[in-house]
Amino acid sequence: MNKSPKIVLLILLTFFVISFISNIIGPIIPDLINSFHLNLTLVSLLPFAFFIAYGIMSIPAGILLEVYKEKKVMMVAFGLASLGSLLIVISPHYLTAILSLFFIGSGMAMLQVVINPLLRTSGGEENYANFSVLAQLIFGFASFLSPLVYQVFIAKKSFLTGFIPAEYPWLSLYLLFILLSLFMVAISYFSTFPKVELDENEKPGPLAVHWILFKNKYVILYFIAMFCYVGTEQGIATWLSQFLATYHGVDPQKAGADSIAYFWGLMTAGGIVGLGLLKFLDSRLVLSTFTMLAIICLGAGLWGDVSMALIAFPLVGFFASVIYPIIFSLALNSVNEHHGSFSGILVTGIVGGAIFPFIIGGLGDLLGLKIGMSVLFISLAFIFSMGFWAKPIVNNKRVKLFQE
Repeated sequence: MNKSPKIVLLILLTFFVISFISNIIGPIIPDLINSFHLNLTLVSLLPFAFFIAYGIMSIPAGILLEVYKEKKVMMVAFGLASLGSLLIVISPHYLTAILSLFFIGSGMAMLQVVINPLLRTSGGEENYANFSVLAQLIFGFASFLSPLVYQVFIAKKSFLTGFIPAEYPWLSLYLLFILLSLFMVAISYFSTFPKVELDENEKPGPLAVHWILFKNKYVILYFIAMFCYVGTEQGIATWLSQFLATYHGVDPQKAGADSIAYFWGLMTAGGIVGLGLLKFLDSRLVLSTFTMLAIICLGAGLWGDVSMALIAFPLVGFFASVIYPIIFSLALNSVNEHHGSFSGILVTGIVGGAIFPFIIGGLGDLLGLKIGMSVLFISLAFIFSMGFWAKPIVNNKRVKLFQE
């Protein structure tokens, strides 16, 4: 296996770029509503367009990867992200924004297909777990940083006068995305990629294998759990700023963006705490406890006063931090074979990030955003139930506090 420290750095940078670009949607939702005069249902189609691309592009990306290999697929992916950003800059209209976000989401989906097997090869199998944790920390840091950069660009919009319309200052971010994506195209082009050989856990099986898996009720349950998790995460990240502006008069470009940054930042911190707890406690206990605390914080954020909301919503991110890795580990430890195909089914659950924000927006128009966001109690309740019905074949390895 050919290790390549330079490619490891490229992959870690790619994780940063994916997160930085993906998680800007929430902070700019209030701007999009004002710029295009949208109701909540129409604006919810924007994150829908972004995340539905994961469901549409993941399998084609895998086929392209087999034919054209990692370098070309990464270059095309960053090219799509650059094209999507350029579209909205040169034509700032609602329909263009939908197409733009679909292109950007397609690029991000393609990158997700490429980078994990490539990280295993370039970093070495023995270092894969450590590099994966580092990549997730970088992903979380970029999610935290993205809303803060948004604040800077909005505050310093004067230096971009002449490049973007004065009534659309948020477009300055998409100028940054164009430059960042083209920079990544150039780096990818000049990099030498190692040959990647997928192991059995990374190879997707034929349709017959997927059919066998879907006959297992636990496969369906874990898919729903992943669907609910990503839907919850994006439901909060997408609508938090608008919620605070609507019910508490919070400035979405300042305190609203700060709250989203803290949501992602505390999610990163919670992930570190969760990793420590999993060394000593059963993963199902950690999952149930953290999920119940997330439910409590969600309730406090939705029904409390402004000071409580500003604290409680970011804390949802802290307690939700362990859900994604525990779902994955419990799921894969619940079957004896076909892990590659099962992983693909789980990743498809990312489309929950398209569906839940759309449902929240629709209910928000009919009954108010507070009621709309309350659907997240349902998704979190299903995740909480995993602590009772999950029956992994192999439990997480734990350190005994007291030796018998």
